[in-house]
Amino acid sequence: MSDLEIRPAAVSDLAEIVAMLADDPLGAGRESPDDLTPYLAAFQRLADDPHQHVMVAVRAGRVVGTLQLTVIPGLSRRGSTRSVIEGVRVHGDERGSGLGTQLIQWAVDESRRQECQLVQLTSDATRADAHRFYERLGFVASHVGFKLTL
Repeated sequence: MSDLEIRPAAVSDLAEIVAMLADDPLGAGRESPDDLTPYLAAFQRLADDPHQHVMVAVRAGRVVGTLQLTVIPGLSRRGSTRSVIEGVRVHGDERGSGLGTQLIQWAVDESRRQECQLVQLTSDATRADAHRFYERLGFVASHVGFKLTL
């Protein structure tokens, strides 16, 4: 996998990122790859925030994976900084190649570099394969999450 580059996403990567977000049963119902307007605005907000890291994995000039890492300073846990991994996606023809592991390892390494004491993520309750993947990487299903749609 030495031909893989993990780098910050550029606005020119946005269509490929959104296509990956839409390429599963959950994403297909909530993403709109045919209209990038809301994604462009969100990407700019993320790019302007130094605590946000939208990353892409690129192989042979093609975006094949993505994730977002958010670094959150906090008061709990004796003033610990934590990170949150979001929006992990691997292109369909790259699944099972180890790319997801490399993306998560990048996020964990970056979290350490930024002196985080905890890395956390959420995964939709229906994503059993993803749960097994994260557990294999050492993550523990320690909490119950709640959402309120606004």
